[in-house]
Amino acid sequence: MANSSDWISALRLRTLPLSISGILVGSFFAVFQGYGNPLIFSLALSTTLLFQILSNLANDLGDSLKGADNAERVGPMRAVQSGSISKNAMKNAVILTSLLSFISAGLLIYFGTRNLSATSIYIYIGLAIASVFAAITYTIGKKAYGYNGLGDLFVFIFFGLVSVIGVYPLFSDTLSWLLIFPAITIGFLSTSVLNLNNMRDRENDEKVGKRTLVVKLGAANAKKYHFFLITSAFISWIVFLILTKNWLGFISLLPGILFVKHLIFVSKNTVPKELDSQLKLVALGTFFISVLYVISVSINQWIL
Repeated sequence: MANSSDWISALRLRTLPLSISGILVGSFFAVFQGYGNPLIFSLALSTTLLFQILSNLANDLGDSLKGADNAERVGPMRAVQSGSISKNAMKNAVILTSLLSFISAGLLIYFGTRNLSATSIYIYIGLAIASVFAAITYTIGKKAYGYNGLGDLFVFIFFGLVSVIGVYPLFSDTLSWLLIFPAITIGFLSTSVLNLNNMRDRENDEKVGKRTLVVKLGAANAKKYHFFLITSAFISWIVFLILTKNWLGFISLLPGILFVKHLIFVSKNTVPKELDSQLKLVALGTFFISVLYVISVSINQWIL
């Protein structure tokens, strides 16, 4: 029977900071614009964390069922793969986390859309359902999109567009076109984490029929794609800071030093397994960008 440490490992806590980066940016842009609501912020955080945990658990189960988690897999041992958590227990965990996700999302929609139109409310309900569906079907099901090269697109949509742009109207009751730039930043950086993961697992994924974008592109083109994602993310972020005249926000570029070193590492890499160490760097680097942005907004509000 699985113990608490097995479940904590299955939750893959190192992925959680990345998952809240978009919420931090979208929420504190609202603060920067004069809007703020601690309840909405707390519910947005809990909802996105539950979505990520659901994705992690479903991914563990799905890859095991499809044979992608096997003895030749390069990354860390997964819970179902190792036998520390049974398939039935993981299925039950996926169901429970789905229910908790819907409850948290429902509360967020209830409190965050009171001044929005009925159409907007339906859109948010649809997004909540789509988020749960996307978290589960990344690896589960006959048409799991993670096995058909669509994982990158979905990560960009949900970690970038939905997270950053979607949270803002819950505070302000309006949309802002300026958020397209940080949405691109967080979306591309989040996608680069997935791309790293897939570059690490490329050979095994190809053997088991997991047709990720990296498998389709090949190792050399995957590196070029990775360079595009990260450089474009930083360009978009700089444009955002300039357009919003948040000059103090340029402190959020400090993690860029780590990303330069990271790109050099990736360009020279010839051993896929060594890319595993870079996953944490990019994920935490993205999180630190968002945290430094939060700090810049907080200082700006304090000064004013």
